[in-house]
Amino acid sequence: MSSGTIRTDVPARLDRLPWARWHWMIVIGLGTVWVLDGLEVTIVGNLSGRLAEPGSGLDITQSQVTGFGAAIYVLGACCGALFFGWLTDRFGRKKLFMVTLAVYLFGTAMTALSFDPWWFFLFRFVTGAGIGGEYAAINSAIDELIPARYRGRIDLIINGTYWAGAAFGALLTVPILTQLPVGWGWRVAFGLGVVLGLVILLVRRHVPESPRWLFIHGRGEEAETLVSDVEKTVEREDHVKLEPVSRSIEIHTRKTIGFGTIAKTLITRYPKRAGLGLALFIGQAFLYNAITFGYAQILQTFFDVPSGSTGYYFAVIAVGNLLGPLLLAPLFDSVGRKIMITGTYVLSGVLLLATAWLFSTGVLNAVTMTACWCVVLFFASAGASSAYLTVSEIFPMETRALAIAFFYAVGTAAGGITGPLIFSGLVGTGKVGDTVLAFVIGAAVMIAGGVVEAFLGVKAERRSLEDIATPLTATRE
Repeated sequence: MSSGTIRTDVPARLDRLPWARWHWMIVIGLGTVWVLDGLEVTIVGNLSGRLAEPGSGLDITQSQVTGFGAAIYVLGACCGALFFGWLTDRFGRKKLFMVTLAVYLFGTAMTALSFDPWWFFLFRFVTGAGIGGEYAAINSAIDELIPARYRGRIDLIINGTYWAGAAFGALLTVPILTQLPVGWGWRVAFGLGVVLGLVILLVRRHVPESPRWLFIHGRGEEAETLVSDVEKTVEREDHVKLEPVSRSIEIHTRKTIGFGTIAKTLITRYPKRAGLGLALFIGQAFLYNAITFGYAQILQTFFDVPSGSTGYYFAVIAVGNLLGPLLLAPLFDSVGRKIMITGTYVLSGVLLLATAWLFSTGVLNAVTMTACWCVVLFFASAGASSAYLTVSEIFPMETRALAIAFFYAVGTAAGGITGPLIFSGLVGTGKVGDTVLAFVIGAAVMIAGGVVEAFLGVKAERRSLEDIATPLTATRE
């Protein structure tokens, strides 16, 4: 439904802002969702052995937790991403990043109250739906609020904070597994996730709606007021004088944009970019979901690490994953997207093949195996974070949240559901050769993603979102 035409300089004004305290509010309010996801996945992976013990309150096996349980969580995330992603483009970023966090809180709280495997799996699905919806709403909001010259590094660093949650979750499971009764420890772990989510909910109330979404949906005055207030705040708090901008864009405002129009845009107008998004997401989803859900199983199966101690090893891996985006992120804005994405995907795949070979020769122990994975995932983590950055900036504004949701859902369904199932099945045999095969598959899909980026990647560094992909509602001048 078209409702008029406006000319606006809001995108240019947002992109010319210096980094300020206002941006830190965005980062803290929105970026913490990945801490929750990392916490969730790691807790389940490290508690899988305890959940399978007699007296846990659930008649469930470790393979069911790391295999089917992981897959049902990811399936929920895929469905949630598609559903809430569509609503995000339709009703706005802010409404949905509040709703999706509430869904996550409900699902996690109900998981803590599980009394039977079907209840546990049902609410793992609900929790995943909330997290999947968060990805679509949050990534779109972040990219539309952060200045172009900082967008790459901020997006990568925020996505990388997943591993801060993973490290916290891994260490959290150690006292829970060793100090609390079998039937209560895992429930307390999920309950702490709810507490953290409530704190984030309070902070997030102060994050504004995306001005870009506002003016495209016919709310130009609100967008103008919001950006003017931000400019005044930045000038006052950071003691700077903002220069006027000369660039503007004319938009045919709309209240709604049909799903058919969005789908047609993704598939027919940008087919190469669609292929790129799928390749990047499938590669990182297979590797990461398989490892995060299954590494504790590897430690227990091949290195006889007690279930109460796996958290220490996983915390080390999480630190390596966190350092990757933190240290490499600036290069994605300076060296460029194509070189860095290709390099991180291919190099992590090659290093994983080397790890598989060392594992097959029997020279690794629990410590050296963890060290190898730490190096592999230092590069893989930056590459995986760049997948979200890529699909959030290479498609038009009107399709952004649903594009993120679509590629997350399809890529994660292909890699994130099959990964844990294949990985847990191969590791569960207890045969070194089967686990090596799992490593090789993960390496192959990562390398393939890097090769696709080399040919189809988009040079989006330091460019306005409207320059990378012209809005569907923009007038042709």
